Amino acid sequence: HLRESGGGSVESGGSLRLSCSTSNYNHEFYCLGWWRQAQGGEREGVATIDHNGVTTYTDFVKGRFTVAQDNAKTTLYLQMNSLQPNDTATYYCASGVGNYCRYWSPLPFSWWGPGAQVTVTS
Repeated sequence: HLRESGGGSVESGGSLRLSCSTSNYNHEFYCLGWWRQAQGGEREGVATIDHNGVTTYTDFVKGRFTVAQDNAKTTLYLQMNSLQPNDTATYYCASGVGNYCRYWSPLPFSWWGPGAQVTVTS
């Protein structure tokens, strides 16, 4: 019940916004996040947001990417600015439950979207 949209191809320095529709925001301790996996690489955490609105970001995207959710809490967003070629990857949204909601820990995440491709050309 998660699905990403908004992926595509953009030139270096450009912007994209990913969206993820979900109906799984009901739990008191929900945790939402964005992960990515480059071709031939491992899946890595990009950003998270928890039920208190606390966000975490990997240093690779800090200052360039912003994770947010809409007021109705039905859509998760990832605004990506100043994109670089090494941001090229398949991006996944994820949701789960847990007090420890951090980009470096996949443990809270139980549900994953199918992924959206983001390609940044130089």
